[in-house]
Amino acid sequence: MGASMFSHHHHPEVAILGMGKILDKPVVLDGKIEVRKMLPLSLSFDHRVVDGAEAVRFMNTVIEFWKTPA
Repeated sequence: MGASMFSHHHHPEVAILGMGKILDKPVVLDGKIEVRKMLPLSLSFDHRVVDGAEAVRFMNTVIEFWKTPA
């Protein structure tokens, strides 16, 4: 099986966004199981430079862009 995603940052980088493979996954929506395309995301960042709350806001913005592209 193995790892499907790996990320590591190097100086002077302070963060890196890892993206896995888009796969069909079962999800529960309105009490029903449906198959949806899912994209695994991983954000690795230096906590000395980036606050966790700021990282969460960034990830939420990225997710919204993917959900509703222009």
